[in-house]
Formats: sequence, structure tokens, C-alpha cells
Amino acid sequence: MSSQPLIVSIPTPPSSPVLYYSPPSPTLCKSLKVIFTTSWINVLLIFVPLGYIAFELKWNTTWVFVLNFLAIIPLAILFEFAAESVSLRVGRVTGCLLNTTFSNTIESIVFIVALKEGQIRIVQASILGSIISNLLLVLGMRFIAGEIYHRGQSFNVTAAQTALSSMSLACISLIIPAAFISFVSSVENSDIISNDDEKYKEILNLSHGTAIILLITYILYLLFHLKTHTHFYQAEEENENDEQPQLTLIVSLLLLAVVTVSVSFSADYLADSIEGIVESHELNKTFVGLILIPNIKKISEIVGTLTSPMKNKMDLHYAIHSAVGSSMQIALFVSPLLVILGWIIGQQMTLFFHTFETIILFASVMMTYYLIQGGETHWLKGAIFLATYVIIALATYFYPN
Repeated sequence: MSSQPLIVSIPTPPSSPVLYYSPPSPTLCKSLKVIFTTSWINVLLIFVPLGYIAFELKWNTTWVFVLNFLAIIPLAILFEFAAESVSLRVGRVTGCLLNTTFSNTIESIVFIVALKEGQIRIVQASILGSIISNLLLVLGMRFIAGEIYHRGQSFNVTAAQTALSSMSLACISLIIPAAFISFVSSVENSDIISNDDEKYKEILNLSHGTAIILLITYILYLLFHLKTHTHFYQAEEENENDEQPQLTLIVSLLLLAVVTVSVSFSADYLADSIEGIVESHELNKTFVGLILIPNIKKISEIVGTLTSPMKNKMDLHYAIHSAVGSSMQIALFVSPLLVILGWIIGQQMTLFFHTFETIILFASVMMTYYLIQGGETHWLKGAIFLATYVIIALATYFYPN
């Protein structure tokens, strides 16, 4: 009589757990010490009260803009640090998505404040500028930094391509209103459609409907990411490091709240000074929105990109998915949310962008899609990203108002 081997089934953990065992939290005193020593850029925190003073004392608009611009940079770094501490308490895939969401919070606050002030052109250009900065500037810096410190890096190309595929929908949603306006203008022999024009109201309706569709698409992306196709992101789980939170959960949440309030004030003063700086320095709003405003937050990301390899924290899977995922989130979540918010508060925010800006976005997305093919990086790809961004910056600087 042959004996059958005993097979014992050992339950396996879920492929993408939501919560991990939380290690002992650091003490309150250690958390506070870490906050102020996390980056040398924290010395710029002195500009936070200076920015408030400049606005209250009605200093020159250039000083108000510059001081509050500099104030938001360290606040963004502190916000990102607190967000990372929170995201380390959840799974790697979930934490990456949570970090991406938090990373767009500072920009979203600036966008919302500018929208409330009626700076619709600034908001529209800043949305595109944030997407382009993520795809070209931040990703280019990460490719170069990764090559310098860790040669021959590879990454999960499937996850990045999935996010970029979603970006194509965002491009289409911007091209269609631009084509609509162009066609109507040619039919009516008019170069400009005023905000009171009946056709502009149709653009508003088109934007409102498209915004709802984009938000639904983003929800489907979250379902795809966290539920039905988590295996696409398993490489990120496998590359998880042993980094532990440096702040207690309570301190992390309090820091997020304090920074959010501080940024809202600085962003309000910044938005209020935009008209003055545009007139006094003869800048165009496209340059201010497309290049200057988005790079308030991108400076902190670039600093993190340059310092992470030195600390042996360069995770290319995480870095690329964060940059591409952040762009996708702005396109499919933040921009339609701003359209709907404008709808609610009576600001005529639309998805109609100038043809020049739409072409820049489409070219940036397509170039990124092709350069990440193969799942490997090298310094030349990073240099191409940066060169493209500089060309775009020059073009927007000379772009007429």
C-alpha cells in the first residue's frame, strides 16, 4: 500500500496588503528634532513670516511674489516628509499611490487659491506646467542621478506605460475643446470668443461633462491599480526597503495640517501678486503658470532626487511611477476637479487650452512614452528630457500675452 505524501497548505499573504505591521514609533522629541533637520532647505522657512509681512505691509508686488514663492519651497518639503512618514505605514503599492496624492496637494492648494482669485489662465497653464515638469524635468533629473550613482538601472515599464496610456485620454480631452474653438472661430470668421459668447458657454458645458468622465476614469484607474491588476506593480513590492517612519503618526498628521494652512496663506498672497509681477516685469501669464508656479513644488522633488542616491535610497521603480503617476493624477483628477470647483463657485474654468500649450503637452507625453520603452535608463535619456524642457521654457518665455 503506497503512502501518499502529506501536503500542507500554507496560507500566503495577500498580493498587495493594505496595512503592514507598524514598528515602534519614535518619541515626540525625536520627531520634532527630525522635522527641522530633515533638509538644509528648511532654512528657507524664514521666508514664511517674511512673505506674510510683505503682503500685510503692502510691499512691492515683486517682493511679495518672491518671498511667498521661496516660502512654499520648504513647506512643500516638510509636507512631503510628513506624507512619506504616513505612507511608510501602509503597503508599498498603496504607499506609492498615497505619496503621489500627497505630493500633488501643495500644487492643488495653489491652483485652488488662484482659481478663487479668478486667475484662470494661470491655473490652466500651471496644470500643464505641472504635468510637463513631472515628465521632463523631474524624470530627466532622476534618470541622470540614477545613472551617476547606480549604473544599469531597470524599472517596471508596464506600470509606467499604464499611467501614460491614461494620460493619452487627458490629451484627447484637451485637444477636442481646442479643435472645437478653432472650428467655431473659422466658421464665424472670429479669432476670439468672449466669455459671454454662446459658443463659450458650450465649451463650458463640454468641459463640465468631460471633467465628470475624467473623474470616473480616475476611479477606474484606482480600481485597476489597487484591486484587479496589482500584479503589474509587484516589482515595487519586491523592491521594498527597510526604511521606517521617522515621525509618530500624530506628529505626521499635525505637520500635514500645519503646513497645509501655511501654504494656503502663502499661495493666496502669491496669487494676489501675479498681476503686478506680470505687468512690472513684462512677463506673460503662460510663462508664469507653465514654468514658475509648478516649479515651486518641483524644486523640493529635484532636491530629493539629488540627495536620495547619496543616502542609498534611490528606488527607480518608485521614482518613475511617482513622476508618471503624479502627472496622470493631475490630468485625470486635479484638472477635472478644478473645472467642477469652478462650476460650483462661478469661475469659468474650462478644459480649453491654447493650441500651443496642447501641442506641448501631447509632445511631452508621446516622447516620455517612447523613451521609457525597454524598461532601462541611461544618462542620455535624462539629458534629452531636460533639453526638451529647456526648449519649452524658452518658447513660453517669448510667447506673447
